[in-house]
Amino acid sequence: MEHKIIDKLAWIELKNKSILSTKSYGKDKYYIPGGKRESGETDEQALIREISEELSVTIDPKTLHYIGTFEAQAHGHAEGILVKMTCYSGEYSGELKTNSEIEEMKWLHYSDKDKISEVDQIIFDSLHENNLLD
Repeated sequence: MEHKIIDKLAWIELKNKSILSTKSYGKDKYYIPGGKRESGETDEQALIREISEELSVTIDPKTLHYIGTFEAQAHGHAEGILVKMTCYSGEYSGELKTNSEIEEMKWLHYSDKDKISEVDQIIFDSLHENNLLD
């Protein structure tokens, strides 16, 4: 069976062993902020654009740090449609505030795994194992 892959970038912003997560209007799960790459965009360009659109802040490209790439069944999609999430951390300037399709922004802990998508659960596990998320 051919798997369809949704190519996404995610920004890992940690504070006090919690992670910044967002919920879009009409969605039932929180997601690590980020989004889909547009044609021809690099990881850096896509991530900076998405975070600016969603959270009104500017990520400093010089501070981007690759964390990992994670794959899982895409939440809310047909079986066999996978999401590939390429994750980076990076410093930002500006004030975090919801924008565009984002309804809510929340700092989640490892115990909030029931509130997030499948791929984010894998990322939470990885961060928890590395003692970055409680």
